Amino acid sequence: MKKLKPNGLKVLVVGGGGREHALVWKLRQSPRVSEVYCAPSNAGIEKIAKCVNIKADDVTGLLTFAWEKRIDLTVVGPEAPLSAGIVDVFNDHEMLIFGPTQKAAEIEGSKAFSKDLMQKFGIPTAAYGVFTEVEPALAFVDELAARKTIAGSPCVVKADGLAAGKGVIVAKDVTEAKEAVRSMLEGNAFGSAGSRVVIEEFMEGEEVSILAFTDGDHVIPMVSAQDHKRIFDNDEGPNTGGMGAYSPAPVYTEELAQQVQESILKPTVEAMKAEGRPYSGVLYAGLMITAEGPKVLEYNARFGDPETQPVLMRLDSDLVDIIEAILEKRLEQQSISWSTDAAVCVVMSAKGYPGDYEKGNIITGLDNPIAGVEIFHAGTARKEDHIVTTGGRVLGITAKAQGIREAIELAYRQVEKVHFDGAHYRKDIGRRALERLS
Repeated sequence: MKKLKPNGLKVLVVGGGGREHALVWKLRQSPRVSEVYCAPSNAGIEKIAKCVNIKADDVTGLLTFAWEKRIDLTVVGPEAPLSAGIVDVFNDHEMLIFGPTQKAAEIEGSKAFSKDLMQKFGIPTAAYGVFTEVEPALAFVDELAARKTIAGSPCVVKADGLAAGKGVIVAKDVTEAKEAVRSMLEGNAFGSAGSRVVIEEFMEGEEVSILAFTDGDHVIPMVSAQDHKRIFDNDEGPNTGGMGAYSPAPVYTEELAQQVQESILKPTVEAMKAEGRPYSGVLYAGLMITAEGPKVLEYNARFGDPETQPVLMRLDSDLVDIIEAILEKRLEQQSISWSTDAAVCVVMSAKGYPGDYEKGNIITGLDNPIAGVEIFHAGTARKEDHIVTTGGRVLGITAKAQGIREAIELAYRQVEKVHFDGAHYRKDIGRRALERLS
């Protein structure tokens, strides 16, 4: 097997969002790295890496570039190229790449697959049904409502395929659930991603995001984080790709961490191996901490966004060394060190997001961030002498401090210094952590 050389590494990061900015930022800290390229990049990444005008899902273009530039290591950020098989293609050409294969990435690419996997191997998750036809789906909504475990009989309707984190509708009652079903199966709300739907029993509790490194045999979890999916404060409004995150999550105790390792993370990796889909890379488990214990909401086949931003702010170890240990299947020998500080990311989004949103607005206040703050760009571009908005999620203002309260205050102090027309952000990122600590 090809191995990474000790130093002078040329690294390519695939993707152009906030997660990728954080990955580039962290990889550049490695003394083993000499050059970092990023495709397609953004206005923040271009300050610390060489930009490549190739789309993240252009697997052939990325392979050609990597081959011509003699790239030593490729790190994949988003889910689309993983589902398109970029890891398989690079492996076939003996190019070192970090991420799961196409078959393994189906754990995120198909919610139906992941739910069936959990049911088969006894991994705790919500009761569910998978449907391609409207009438049976509506009948299942009624069946869940008949159980009346929770007042109002809410349930969750998910597009089976990839929908940029937006294909999940938490319906507060039967009427809303049936509308969601029809919007996906009849109304083409999420295109081909919604041609099959997963309907789940609603789970009560507090959400936690656990990202873990795995080489296919061993699993080492990263520090805990909590995402904020809804667009508005108090978890109101439609789901987004994530409006902010903090780490650590106080709800996630040492006892829970051990339980998740033994009942979810290790069994998931073992299950994928048993299914002939060995999983190597970063496994993301979105969890609900229920009265019955932790249960899986969803899996992602890569670093989460925006959880990656605060999590990597707390990583003291060299990310290249960890990736190398995974590629060489010796993760169990790798020591990983984390800062005891807390980190908080507040996402600033464009007006209209997660629906149709404004683009091209000039951003100011990005220079000279406060000490302890990193401004990770998500949807930005350079236009003449200005940096402008190009995406729904525009910036991830991420702060690290001794405690969660201090990190929250630091992040919001920086947010107040940044301006663009129509800027929106939640003002309650980290509130649950403060409530638990008070």
